[in-house]
Amino acid sequence: MVGKRSGKALLREEGLERTDNNMDLTTWPQVNMINQKNYYTEYLKRDDQILPLRLLQEERRNRMTAKAKDRDRQLAQANLNEPPQSGADMDMDDDLGMDDAGELLTGQDALGSKVIVIHPGSQNLRIGLASDALPKTVPMVIARKCVMSESEEDGGEPSPKRLKSEDGNELEPEKMFGEEFSSKYTKMCADLKIHMRSNKRRVLPSSKELIVNYNKRAPPETISEHNDPLRIDWTEIPANPQDAPGYFTGKEALRIPDKSIPRYKLFWPLRCGWYNEVDYREKKDLYNDIATIIEEAIKTQLNLRRKREWVQYGCVFIVPDLYERTYVTQTLDMLMRELGFGKVCFIQESLAATFGAGYTMACVVDVGAQKTSICCVEEGMCMENSRINLKYGGADVTETFIRMMLHDHFPYEEINLKRRYDFLLAEELKTRFCTMNESDISPQLFDFHLRASGQDTRKYTFKTYDEVLLAPQGYFQPSIFENSQKLKGRRKLIDRSYDIYEGGPNDPVSSAQSAVISLISPLLPTVSQTNGEAINGQAAPIPAKTPNLLQKTNDFDRAPLSAVGTPAPDDDDTPAPIGDPNAAPSVLTTSMRDDVLPVISLDTAILTSIAHGARGNEHQTKNFLSSVMVVGGGAQVAGFYSFLEEKLKELRPGYVKDIIIGTPPRELDPQGVIWKGGSVFGKLRGTNDSWIGRMEYDRLGARVLAYKCMWAW
Repeated sequence: MVGKRSGKALLREEGLERTDNNMDLTTWPQVNMINQKNYYTEYLKRDDQILPLRLLQEERRNRMTAKAKDRDRQLAQANLNEPPQSGADMDMDDDLGMDDAGELLTGQDALGSKVIVIHPGSQNLRIGLASDALPKTVPMVIARKCVMSESEEDGGEPSPKRLKSEDGNELEPEKMFGEEFSSKYTKMCADLKIHMRSNKRRVLPSSKELIVNYNKRAPPETISEHNDPLRIDWTEIPANPQDAPGYFTGKEALRIPDKSIPRYKLFWPLRCGWYNEVDYREKKDLYNDIATIIEEAIKTQLNLRRKREWVQYGCVFIVPDLYERTYVTQTLDMLMRELGFGKVCFIQESLAATFGAGYTMACVVDVGAQKTSICCVEEGMCMENSRINLKYGGADVTETFIRMMLHDHFPYEEINLKRRYDFLLAEELKTRFCTMNESDISPQLFDFHLRASGQDTRKYTFKTYDEVLLAPQGYFQPSIFENSQKLKGRRKLIDRSYDIYEGGPNDPVSSAQSAVISLISPLLPTVSQTNGEAINGQAAPIPAKTPNLLQKTNDFDRAPLSAVGTPAPDDDDTPAPIGDPNAAPSVLTTSMRDDVLPVISLDTAILTSIAHGARGNEHQTKNFLSSVMVVGGGAQVAGFYSFLEEKLKELRPGYVKDIIIGTPPRELDPQGVIWKGGSVFGKLRGTNDSWIGRMEYDRLGARVLAYKCMWAW
């Protein structure tokens, strides 16, 4: 029978019919059916269904309505000869943000006068109004009544810690810090002599012996207090202990005598860029101290005494590049609930640094007191995979400088950094004498004055040689630093953040930070367990050789996707998995961050950050190398920029012409560049999308950060 063939028969003949391939469908996994009721819904698919975005639209609409009414009122009352405001001018002002609401109401306040910019650090807090030219610097410390002071705890053991003999007596200065420190210090001295001779600099063979012999026989000179023109005004404590305040903050806390009645103990709430969980028993006390320090700084430094008026102010809070989610959410709650600001927004440190210096593209190196952060910034965005956070800074240089001086028979051998006046003295000595210019290395005679409460001033004279250079050189040889106590108490009070759906840690990570941790610890899944064998075409780093980390980064950037496993999305915080695609490297890396202290050479860390930020792009690599910007107080050592540039050129000889260490323009203080960027950010009219209002926070809580942060929360 001749007739029309069915479509099913034609498909069967051509082999195109869909079949089950003779598979037993009963063995297939059961797949839940799609809920047809919600399949075509528009829930949370439009901006007007999301509260933060809807409030933003309503605010713009209300502002336009108010401006239209004002314009009509002005037209009705103005003379016919006066030209009305043009539509172009109205359009220019339509972009005003929430931070301009107070200025529109008053019409007299300067731009940014209702915005407070806060940049906390491990040692100093910088705070001020966005309209101020420079910030106010306050020590990030609080002194509370206690049984004994910090210098009397642990049996009065001094800092730096000295070793003692078996009978309890102190050892000789050359042995009081152990053989390991002595051998490292001796090797650094020998390497410096070789380097100076290669640069045709004169090196006296007996320079070290000259300064040691002088320091051994240099007695102090006593100066009566009334003859000291620079005597210190110590914080006065009432004679009746019952009338003594419960706490002091800032400079007043550092000027309390160690033997005061009643005793006060210093608490530093932030340590190495983390919460200081060692000195606290409960986390609520830690949170309260941070809020108290900021509150007192606002009252004393900004002269805003009435707390109920703070609701009229906005707050720009500067957070680290590689932050912890718990830190940001707790800070938001503190600013809204305890301090009572009307609106809050967050900005990352490296992005704020580019705002303050006027850079559009830079590799920002922020050397702080106890941490150093590195991040590449391009077109107003921090490149997430380039973020690195190292746990050393200017405070480590101070301690190492004192250890080296004591090793060479420093005349004030009783110095104890736990005592407040000794801590301030050590910071002064580092600021005055440390340098990284080899031309300044020679036996030199210096003096300093020791001022302690209730004692006469003592004037010491001493000689230095290479200690002034070797101490800051620890940035490039961080093994000389004392790093054994930096992880003490980590996660004792505050656990890491976990995803409420998947249950795993969700703190942000970066591939550059993971590479740093992989170099330090060979236990991560990204490192081969078989003596450096390659994993899927990628060489495992060898901790003994620093350039291997850089080579590994470049190999990873240029490797095909089939060689490195499943790629991660470009906007994801998690690096692409290496090796087994079924592994969860982000979870393991996040947990390992609590057990491994990220400490490597600064020049290696910078090149690693640039390699992960450029992702193998030659043009981007050159741009980042030519715009390395160093900020922070830890880098304020004479000759630091040129020394860092020389180190980078040694590691990357092919980019000698491109490597440039930039300084902040307009002669800005590098210590305040990040705060200055926050003030610029707070005054921008286009930043209204990042402001968090009180009603939004009351309804959504910390979930509002997913809509308000300028980075991928």
